[in-house]
Amino acid sequence: MREKVLEKKLMDAVKTRTGICPKFVSPGLDGMPDRIVLLPARKWAFVELKAPGEKARKLQIARHLLLRKLGYSVYVLDAVAQIWVILDAIQAS
Repeated sequence: MREKVLEKKLMDAVKTRTGICPKFVSPGLDGMPDRIVLLPARKWAFVELKAPGEKARKLQIARHLLLRKLGYSVYVLDAVAQIWVILDAIQAS
């Protein structure tokens, strides 16, 4: 499965929970996560999308660590089965 297919499935799942999932673009700061998941009741997190079996690059891992140190949630999504687990975790936060 390609990353774009997984990304579309994430966006559709977020929509079923009445949320939005905008593309996150950060000019001048490479390695930031691909999407921000915004759910009702101010529940949100960053999501990095990867094709199945792919791993985050070194710079991406460094950015994820920075965001986590700042208190933000960051998830790496590489399988359809993880989508609902991630969304449940975001809503429970």
